[in-house]
Amino acid sequence: MDFSSYEVGDFFDEMFEEDGTIRPHYQGIYERLKDLPPAEMLQKQKAVDRAFLRQGVTFTVYNDEQGTERIFPFDLFPRIIPGDEWETLERGLTPRITALNLFLKDIYSEQRIIKEDIIPRSYIESAPYFRPEFMHVPVPKDIYIHICGTDLIRDQNGEYLVLEDNARSPSGVSYLLENREAMKKVFPHFFPNTGTRSVDRYTEDLLETLKYIAPEGVDDPTAVLLTPGVYNSAYFEHSLLARRMGIEIVEGSDLVVENSFVYMRTTEGLKRVDVIYRRIDDDFLDPDVFREDSLLGVRGLVDAYRKGNVSLANSIGTGVADDKLIYKYVPDMIRFYMSEEPLLASVDTYVADDPKERSYILDNLANLVVKSTNEAGGYGMLIGPHSTRSEIETFRDLINANPRNFIAQPPISLSRHPTITEEGIQGRHVDLRPYILCGKKISILPGGLTRVALRKGSLVVNSSQGGGSKDTWVLYGES
Repeated sequence: MDFSSYEVGDFFDEMFEEDGTIRPHYQGIYERLKDLPPAEMLQKQKAVDRAFLRQGVTFTVYNDEQGTERIFPFDLFPRIIPGDEWETLERGLTPRITALNLFLKDIYSEQRIIKEDIIPRSYIESAPYFRPEFMHVPVPKDIYIHICGTDLIRDQNGEYLVLEDNARSPSGVSYLLENREAMKKVFPHFFPNTGTRSVDRYTEDLLETLKYIAPEGVDDPTAVLLTPGVYNSAYFEHSLLARRMGIEIVEGSDLVVENSFVYMRTTEGLKRVDVIYRRIDDDFLDPDVFREDSLLGVRGLVDAYRKGNVSLANSIGTGVADDKLIYKYVPDMIRFYMSEEPLLASVDTYVADDPKERSYILDNLANLVVKSTNEAGGYGMLIGPHSTRSEIETFRDLINANPRNFIAQPPISLSRHPTITEEGIQGRHVDLRPYILCGKKISILPGGLTRVALRKGSLVVNSSQGGGSKDTWVLYGES
C-alpha cells in the first residue's frame, strides 16, 4: 500500500503527526501494510464483503429506492488506541454511566436535581421518553441503564469529546464482534502479534449483567432477548447476541403473562422468564399501557415488571437520559451526584427552548450543527456550513415551531483515519462508540465500534448515511 500521497489535512489524524511522521502505536501496522500490494488488499476486502453477505452481516435502510438490505461496509485498515489512552477513556466513561443511573433514579423518585435548579423541570417533563407513570417504581439494584453506547469524537487537537449517550437500545456491537473475526481471518499471521486486547468476553459479560438484575429469590434466572422480528434493521445483531449468550431470541407472540409472571412458550410448555433484554422501545412493550396498536410487545408485561416479577434491560424510561437536550447537563450530573469534575468534555451545546440561546442559534444557523433532540441515525440534522440557504430556512421554521425539539452545537472537525478507497489510502472522518455494561460492576469493552464516513469530506458516520466501520484495536502497552 502506498502512503506517499496520503494527505493529513487540517485535521487531527489518528495515524500521522502533523509533519507526516507515524505515531508510535501505528508503526507495526504500517510496516505490515506498506509492502502489501494494493491488489492483494483489494482481494482481501472483497473476500470480507462476500463473507459478510453470506453471514447476513447487513443493516436496513428504510424508504430507499435502491433497496433496504445492505452489507455493513467494513474497512480493513484498523484504528489503534494505545493502552494508556484507553485507560483515560475508561476513567472518564465510568463516572458518566454512574451519574446517568443516579440521575434516572433521582428523577423517578426525589427529583433533587430539579428541586435544586440544576435542570429545569420543564426540560424533564417535556422529554418524549420521560415516563411519569413510573415514578417510585422500584428498579432492580437501582440500575436503569445496563447497556450503554457512548459516542466519542476527537477535535482538531486530538481531545476526546462525548458526542452523545445511547441509553435505550444501543446497537452496533455485533458489527464490532464480526469485524474482529474478519481481521483474524484476513491477517492470521500478523494479528496474534499485535498485542491487541480481546473483545471475546462481551457476550459473557452481557449475560452476567442480565442475570445480576434478576428478581429477588431467583437463583438460576432465565433470560431472553426480545426482538421486534426479522424485518427489524438490527435483527442480525439480536440473533447474534442471543446465540452467543446461549439464550432464546423471542418475539412478543412467544411470551405470555399469567398471574403477573412472564412465561415463554416452548415445545415442552410454558417456561418462566426472569430477565428480558428488550430491543423494543417503550412505546411498543405493552399495548395495555403504551401504544394500543402494538403487535410487538406483550400484554401484561408492565404489570409483571411493576410487581418485580420480571426485570428489563434497559429499564423503562431510560430514554430521557439520551435526549440531546438533557445531554447538555450530564457534566452537571457528575458534579451534582458524585462531587467530581467530568474527565471527558462534552461539546458546547445551545438549547433552542431557552429564548436567549434560541436567538443565538437563529442568528448563526449557517455556522452551527442543529440536531433534533430525539432523532438518531444522522436524521433530523442540519450541518450549517454545508447546507443550502433553503435548508437553513427550513430549519429556522422548524425551530420556531417547536424549539424544545432542537439543540445546536459548533461544528467539530472529527479526526481522520487512513481508509482504503478506490483511489488508494485516503483520510476519512471517524468517531468511536464504546459499549458500557453496568451490572455488579461496570465493564467497558476494550475498543468499541469505530464508525467511518466513507464519503470523501463527509462528517456523518452513520451507516444509514453512507458510513461504515473499522476494527478497533486497544493495545496492552503504552503509546
